[in-house]
Amino acid sequence: MFLRVIAVGVAMLAAAAAAQPAVSEADFVANDFGFGDGGVLPALKQHYRTLGTPIRNPAGQIINAVMIGHGTGGSGAQFLVPQFTRLFDKGAPLDVTRYFIILPDAIGHGGSSKPSDGLKMAFPAYDYADMVRAQGMLLDQLGVKKLRLLMGTSMGCMMAFQFGIDQPDRAQAVMPLACNVIELAGRNRVWRAMAINAIKSDPDWAGGNYSKPPLNGLRVGAALQIMASSAPVRMQADAPTRAAADALAQRAMAAALAGSADANDRIYQLDASRNYKPLARLSRIKVPITWVNSADDFINPPGIGSPVMWTRSMPKGRFVLIPETAETRGHSTHTWSMFWDGELKALLARSQTN
Repeated sequence: MFLRVIAVGVAMLAAAAAAQPAVSEADFVANDFGFGDGGVLPALKQHYRTLGTPIRNPAGQIINAVMIGHGTGGSGAQFLVPQFTRLFDKGAPLDVTRYFIILPDAIGHGGSSKPSDGLKMAFPAYDYADMVRAQGMLLDQLGVKKLRLLMGTSMGCMMAFQFGIDQPDRAQAVMPLACNVIELAGRNRVWRAMAINAIKSDPDWAGGNYSKPPLNGLRVGAALQIMASSAPVRMQADAPTRAAADALAQRAMAAALAGSADANDRIYQLDASRNYKPLARLSRIKVPITWVNSADDFINPPGIGSPVMWTRSMPKGRFVLIPETAETRGHSTHTWSMFWDGELKALLARSQTN
């Protein structure tokens, strides 16, 4: 009986693995890539993942591409989780039998060029405009003149707005999730600045030339991001007692440190948003766009600014605020597609003939 249970369990795991869409990985290298700060990299590597099969028009251009941008410190791999890959299932909004999904690792993240490759703090001080330009070059390389859809979560949300104003004719529809469009300041900048200063204040950092990770500085940054990404109602439900909350704190910190980026990479990742402020140029985004935030997002709370009014400056804009519940995940609600997949389906429909 015991062996039978094991066999059934193995079979179920194998079936689940088989159900996952196939993922391919590759690199694109841009030669002599110039950054906004004046720096130049002789070879900028842009790593990316793809799912599905490209469909090309008679000119050889891919017409079914969907690009999805990840969050600060993440990579394209963050979308390869069940709560998101359900979008890629047969009949789902981003069915991989119909769409060609592109998941790039932004500059400074994942398998793309970053300070820890060797330059450390001499790496060019990239910003979102640089990151978006590199991804535009990747699309050129792949043969994508115009995306069927541009999506992005958190940092990827901000990059979607940056992409939309810098390259307004590059996407047929845009769906930014979990960000704002004003200059990144106030509390959102404060926690980032505190995390950066914590690393730089750690004696082990040694100006970026450390021989061992500056763990004390990284711990402060990890703690700040854990709280910034948290959902209060959800966290209360998950940890209703002091003992449960203490245990959750330990688990969260251990997980954050285990997945922590190189300290120099982290500084660059957190500072890349310093020039971000697309608000004044939102009218350049003339294609259908659905901007989605959640009410329990500590990083982008609903009381900051006037998203509904700002969305009116985009001719085909729509703003959606997901209500807070014990099921939403705060800032991370963006990864749980069950909360907004209906909006995605509606956006694809209303942009069909754009």
